[in-house]
Amino acid sequence: MVILKKAYFVCSYVWLLIICLSVHAQVDHSVSGLKRLLDHANERSPFLTSDSAAILIRLAQQNASKYNWLPEFNVGLQADIGTNNNMPGGYFSYGIVPGNSKVRSEGNNSTILTDLAIAAFDWPIYDFGGKKAERQVAASNVQVEQSKFNQSKYQLQAFVIDNYLQWLRVEDLLSIQQLNIQRNIEIRQSVMALAKSGIKAGVDTSIAEAEISRSRLNYVELKGQRQQYKLMLSAITNIPPDQLQPDTGYINKLVENNQAPLAVDSAFAFHPVLLYYRSLYQNSLEKEHLVKKSYYPTISLQGAVWGRGSSISPNDEFRKLSKGIGLERGNYLVGVGITYDLFDLKRRQLQLKTQQAYTNYADKQLQEQQMLLSLSESKLNAQLVTAGERLQEIPHQLAAAQAAYRQKLSLYKNGLTDILELNTALSILYRAETDYVIAKYLYCKTLFEKALTTNQVQSLLIFTN
Repeated sequence: MVILKKAYFVCSYVWLLIICLSVHAQVDHSVSGLKRLLDHANERSPFLTSDSAAILIRLAQQNASKYNWLPEFNVGLQADIGTNNNMPGGYFSYGIVPGNSKVRSEGNNSTILTDLAIAAFDWPIYDFGGKKAERQVAASNVQVEQSKFNQSKYQLQAFVIDNYLQWLRVEDLLSIQQLNIQRNIEIRQSVMALAKSGIKAGVDTSIAEAEISRSRLNYVELKGQRQQYKLMLSAITNIPPDQLQPDTGYINKLVENNQAPLAVDSAFAFHPVLLYYRSLYQNSLEKEHLVKKSYYPTISLQGAVWGRGSSISPNDEFRKLSKGIGLERGNYLVGVGITYDLFDLKRRQLQLKTQQAYTNYADKQLQEQQMLLSLSESKLNAQLVTAGERLQEIPHQLAAAQAAYRQKLSLYKNGLTDILELNTALSILYRAETDYVIAKYLYCKTLFEKALTTNQVQSLLIFTN
């Protein structure tokens, strides 16, 4: 008997341990809170993969530009069989006429064999900062892509915030709708009691049933909206929908604090949108600088080492073809050269004017975005004042609607009013409750829109956690 009790105790302990571990695992996998959702979106969102891949491309191009100072070094080896029967006179080779240097008084179509080995290099040792300008443009291109990536994160952040607040709004409306269903059920019970006692007509029962059905239909619609917002957040954050949990008290916390972070000039200056357009402007300036550097000539160090072999002897004797295999004589040549395309100057000037037009356009875009953000901040300040005043007034509306409903319900139960007036009072109460939820949502939405405009979302999240 003692052994059975011990076995039962051990089995019970193991079972409880399994249940606790299962519950703990479920809790660990759930994600709740706006800050965690934003962190997941920044780290795991599939909507950022293309922009991050574009950064890798620019980084690879920048790494390649670091080696633009390397010289050209070419090595060639060839063996040729043919004739050596040239005539004097000048011509343009167009890169396709083979070299054939010997001129004889009489033609000779005998076949010869020659070979050639050569190693040559061309090293631009000074280009007045042209290569450095190329590297600066490559670095600027990386900065543009990184700024674009940060702007995409900013836009994704705004999308997550909007969907999360909408989700919380629907959760509150679902609670109100559930309460409204319970009120309609209570009214139906009162109607049935009064109808059985003969105080009220049976038609009131049908009206009460219709109201319950309408409330349930509204509840079904709201559940569908909730699932849509969860699916959107799941797609953005790469979190399964069943692991998403709403922080239903978050909106109330924002409303109770009733304070937005103060605007800071430094935060505004580093706004992702402004940084992106500022990077475009700087990138255009760097390209201008590169075009200007192309005006200058290039000074190069050049050199070559080569060897020749031929079946024709130095005395112009046609020997066996096998004598043409192997190098007999060698040469080298080293020098410094300068190249400058005089007629390219006009094209460079036109290219510079085009790039300056791009720079002016980028500057105008930057100024436009600064103006739009400043205007948006002013508008949101005004909207925030209106939202705050609305929140102060709606509780009076809600209290009056609650009192009116209680009075009408009491009068109906005593047979002193009809079902239509009671439903009207219930509709007024329901509208007041939904107005209060929407007012809180609009206040929070405006609060976050201002934080997004002033680049202070993280400050607001810390402030409200």
